[in-house]
Amino acid sequence: MTLSATSTVTVSAKQTGAHDFGGPDFTAKLTAKIATTDGTELNQADLFFSDERTVADGANDDLDLSGVLTGAFGLTLTFAEIVSITIVNGPISGILNTTDLTIGAGTNPYFGFLGSGTDTVGPLKPGSVFHIASADEAGLGTVTAGTGDILRITNSAGAAATYQIKIIGRSA
Repeated sequence: MTLSATSTVTVSAKQTGAHDFGGPDFTAKLTAKIATTDGTELNQADLFFSDERTVADGANDDLDLSGVLTGAFGLTLTFAEIVSITIVNGPISGILNTTDLTIGAGTNPYFGFLGSGTDTVGPLKPGSVFHIASADEAGLGTVTAGTGDILRITNSAGAAATYQIKIIGRSA
Protein backbone atom coordinates (compact mmCIF):
# COMPACT_ATOMS: atom_id res chain seq x y z
CA MET A 1 0.00 0.00 0.00
CA THR A 2 1.15 3.50 -0.77
CA LEU A 3 -0.09 6.80 0.59
CA SER A 4 -0.38 10.21 -1.01
CA ALA A 5 -2.13 12.91 0.99
CA THR A 6 -2.91 16.59 0.71
CA SER A 7 -3.75 18.83 3.63
CA THR A 8 -5.35 22.10 2.50
CA VAL A 9 -6.76 25.06 4.38
CA THR A 10 -8.44 27.90 2.48
CA VAL A 11 -9.83 31.08 3.97
CA SER A 12 -11.52 33.59 1.69
CA ALA A 13 -13.49 36.69 2.52
CA LYS A 14 -15.23 39.50 0.66
CA GLN A 15 -16.21 42.83 2.16
CA THR A 16 -18.26 45.52 0.49
CA GLY A 17 -17.70 49.19 1.15
CA ALA A 18 -15.10 51.90 0.79
CA HIS A 19 -11.57 50.83 1.70
CA ASP A 20 -7.92 51.85 1.34
CA PHE A 21 -7.34 49.81 -1.82
CA GLY A 22 -10.00 51.54 -3.96
CA GLY A 23 -13.06 50.01 -5.53
CA PRO A 24 -16.32 48.97 -3.90
CA ASP A 25 -15.22 45.50 -2.74
CA PHE A 26 -12.25 43.99 -0.98
CA THR A 27 -11.54 40.29 -1.44
CA ALA A 28 -8.79 38.37 0.28
CA LYS A 29 -7.84 34.70 0.07
CA LEU A 30 -5.27 32.59 1.85
CA THR A 31 -4.55 28.99 0.88
CA ALA A 32 -2.00 26.75 2.59
CA LYS A 33 -1.36 23.31 1.14
CA ILE A 34 0.90 20.51 2.27
CA ALA A 35 1.18 17.55 -0.09
CA THR A 36 2.96 14.34 0.83
CA THR A 37 4.04 11.33 -1.15
CA ASP A 38 4.61 7.84 0.22
CA GLY A 39 7.60 7.47 2.55
CA THR A 40 9.12 8.54 5.85
CA GLU A 41 11.24 11.56 4.89
CA LEU A 42 10.71 15.28 4.20
CA ASN A 43 7.29 15.89 2.55
CA GLN A 44 6.37 12.23 2.94
CA ALA A 45 3.98 10.14 5.03
CA ASP A 46 3.08 6.45 5.05
CA LEU A 47 0.36 6.12 7.72
CA PHE A 48 -3.24 7.37 7.73
CA PHE A 49 -5.94 7.05 10.39
CA SER A 50 -9.52 8.18 9.87
CA ASP A 51 -12.46 7.65 12.18
CA GLU A 52 -15.74 8.99 13.50
CA ARG A 53 -15.76 8.55 17.27
CA THR A 54 -18.07 9.28 20.18
CA VAL A 55 -16.80 10.41 23.56
CA ALA A 56 -19.17 10.15 26.51
CA ASP A 57 -20.48 13.06 28.56
CA GLY A 58 -17.58 14.46 30.62
CA ALA A 59 -15.21 11.68 29.50
CA ASN A 60 -11.92 11.25 27.63
CA ASP A 61 -11.17 9.44 24.39
CA ASP A 62 -7.50 8.39 24.49
CA LEU A 63 -6.05 7.50 21.10
CA ASP A 64 -2.83 5.46 21.40
CA LEU A 65 -0.69 6.49 18.43
CA SER A 66 1.85 3.72 18.96
CA GLY A 67 0.53 0.33 17.90
CA VAL A 68 -3.15 0.37 18.90
CA LEU A 69 -5.07 2.27 16.20
CA THR A 70 -6.13 0.34 13.10
CA GLY A 71 -6.08 1.74 9.57
CA ALA A 72 -8.70 1.33 6.83
CA PHE A 73 -7.13 -1.95 5.63
CA GLY A 74 -7.08 -3.52 9.10
CA LEU A 75 -3.38 -2.99 9.77
CA THR A 76 -2.15 -1.76 13.15
CA LEU A 77 -0.67 1.75 12.91
CA THR A 78 2.50 2.60 14.81
CA PHE A 79 3.23 6.29 14.31
CA ALA A 80 6.79 7.54 14.85
CA GLU A 81 5.99 11.10 13.73
CA ILE A 82 2.76 12.97 13.07
CA VAL A 83 2.42 15.12 9.93
CA SER A 84 -1.13 16.40 10.36
CA ILE A 85 -4.13 16.19 12.66
CA THR A 86 -7.65 17.33 11.79
CA ILE A 87 -10.54 17.16 14.25
CA VAL A 88 -14.11 18.23 13.47
CA ASN A 89 -16.50 18.80 16.38
CA GLY A 90 -19.68 18.20 14.33
CA PRO A 91 -22.00 18.65 12.62
CA ILE A 92 -21.90 15.00 11.68
CA SER A 93 -24.81 13.48 9.78
CA GLY A 94 -26.66 16.78 10.26
CA ILE A 95 -26.43 16.62 14.07
CA LEU A 96 -24.56 19.38 15.86
CA ASN A 97 -22.80 18.51 19.11
CA THR A 98 -23.73 20.57 22.16
CA THR A 99 -20.47 20.22 24.11
CA ASP A 100 -16.90 21.46 23.75
CA LEU A 101 -13.88 19.25 23.03
CA THR A 102 -10.33 19.79 24.29
CA ILE A 103 -7.18 18.23 22.77
CA GLY A 104 -4.13 17.23 24.80
CA ALA A 105 -2.88 16.54 28.34
CA GLY A 106 -3.59 13.24 30.10
CA THR A 107 -1.43 10.22 30.86
CA ASN A 108 1.59 9.63 28.56
CA PRO A 109 0.46 12.47 26.30
CA TYR A 110 1.59 13.06 22.74
CA PHE A 111 2.38 16.77 22.75
CA GLY A 112 4.38 17.20 19.54
CA PHE A 113 2.56 20.39 18.53
CA LEU A 114 2.00 21.58 22.12
CA GLY A 115 4.55 23.09 24.47
CA SER A 116 4.35 20.33 27.10
CA GLY A 117 2.35 17.31 28.19
CA THR A 118 0.04 19.49 30.29
CA ASP A 119 -0.86 21.94 27.50
CA THR A 120 -4.15 21.69 25.65
CA VAL A 121 -5.94 23.14 22.63
CA GLY A 122 -9.51 24.16 23.14
CA PRO A 123 -12.20 24.46 23.81
CA LEU A 124 -13.26 23.40 20.33
CA LYS A 125 -16.82 24.68 20.28
CA PRO A 126 -19.57 22.70 18.55
CA GLY A 127 -19.24 23.15 14.78
CA SER A 128 -15.53 24.01 14.92
CA VAL A 129 -12.53 22.47 13.14
CA PHE A 130 -8.97 22.05 14.44
CA HIS A 131 -6.25 21.47 11.84
CA ILE A 132 -2.48 21.51 12.14
CA ALA A 133 0.11 20.20 9.68
CA SER A 134 3.84 20.19 9.00
CA ALA A 135 5.64 17.94 6.51
CA ASP A 136 9.21 18.92 7.43
CA GLU A 137 11.71 16.32 8.67
CA ALA A 138 10.17 16.08 12.16
CA GLY A 139 6.55 16.76 11.18
CA LEU A 140 4.56 17.97 14.19
CA GLY A 141 6.72 15.92 16.55
CA THR A 142 7.84 12.48 17.60
CA VAL A 143 5.57 9.82 19.08
CA THR A 144 7.28 8.00 21.97
CA ALA A 145 5.82 4.57 22.71
CA GLY A 146 4.74 4.16 26.34
CA THR A 147 5.58 7.70 27.47
CA GLY A 148 4.40 10.13 24.77
CA ASP A 149 1.87 8.40 22.55
CA ILE A 150 -1.64 9.25 23.79
CA LEU A 151 -3.68 11.87 21.94
CA ARG A 152 -6.50 12.73 24.36
CA ILE A 153 -9.81 14.20 23.28
CA THR A 154 -11.79 15.42 26.30
CA ASN A 155 -15.51 16.13 26.16
CA SER A 156 -16.98 18.71 28.51
CA ALA A 157 -20.05 17.86 30.58
CA GLY A 158 -23.56 17.99 29.19
CA ALA A 159 -23.90 15.29 26.53
CA ALA A 160 -21.95 12.79 24.49
CA ALA A 161 -20.10 14.23 21.46
CA THR A 162 -19.35 12.63 18.12
CA TYR A 163 -16.31 13.91 16.26
CA GLN A 164 -14.28 13.09 13.18
CA ILE A 165 -10.52 12.74 13.21
CA LYS A 166 -7.87 12.33 10.51
CA ILE A 167 -4.20 11.70 11.34
CA ILE A 168 -1.42 11.53 8.76
CA GLY A 169 2.02 10.42 9.89
CA ARG A 170 5.18 8.38 9.43
CA SER A 171 6.20 4.95 10.66
CA ALA A 172 9.88 5.92 10.99
